[in-house]
Amino acid sequence: MKKYVHGYSKAENNRLYDQAGTLTVLLHGDTRYEKGETVLEAGCGVGAQTIILAKNSPKADITSIDFSPVSVKKAAQLIKRKNIKNVRLQQADIFDLPFKDGSFDHVFVCFVLEHLKDPGKALNALKKVLKKGGSITVIEGDHDTSLFHPYSEAAMKTIKCLIELQAKIGGNSLIGRQLYPLLNKAGFGKIDISPRFVYADASRQEMVEGFTKKTYIAMVKGVKDEAISSGMIDGKTWEKGIRDLNKTAGKDGVFCYTFFKGTAYK
Repeated sequence: MKKYVHGYSKAENNRLYDQAGTLTVLLHGDTRYEKGETVLEAGCGVGAQTIILAKNSPKADITSIDFSPVSVKKAAQLIKRKNIKNVRLQQADIFDLPFKDGSFDHVFVCFVLEHLKDPGKALNALKKVLKKGGSITVIEGDHDTSLFHPYSEAAMKTIKCLIELQAKIGGNSLIGRQLYPLLNKAGFGKIDISPRFVYADASRQEMVEGFTKKTYIAMVKGVKDEAISSGMIDGKTWEKGIRDLNKTAGKDGVFCYTFFKGTAYK
């Protein structure tokens, strides 16, 4: 992965924390590891998911890695602030893991495969360091599952910019729907894919604030400069698209999105 489409700004870090906090129950409520079990979190980023893993499984031994030393440093600072003791951080490449085969009881991968040019190769690498009978948990989104009211062609065009920019650098923001074939091709068994549906309207202000505004719209807004400079969209259409997306967070607005969570075994 040569580039992270969302960037490494303070605003992006905050978006990741908001996203993790809002979606904790939806995405992580059923992930628990037992005392003494070893867990590899591949692609921990700034630690937004790491602290949830650690709190849900306080007796597990978690090793969290990321390709970016900047992100690892941010994650270390967060873990220290939260006084988390069961996580060990390490800078490492998912395609060249510094661990012996069969080192871990479980592998956890969240919002990582979408950024990789060869997610299948990454899954094969992770499978090698997993013990026989061990589990892998993978969570990804799918930007083409975005549904909203009021509908807006301009808003759709801004979203398409994000999808196309991520594809341009070798990623795939539609990868959620592909988790089953990816895990199956990598040779995992007992595969179970669970769609996780986000629904936000004015009666669910926590979701409106935490997901529609601070996660999704913030994510789209983050690619503004590149989208316009690349010629994918003109400035006027972009601004209208963002205004219209903000209407989905209004009193008569609705926003829906689907994440996919997969579990499988070696």
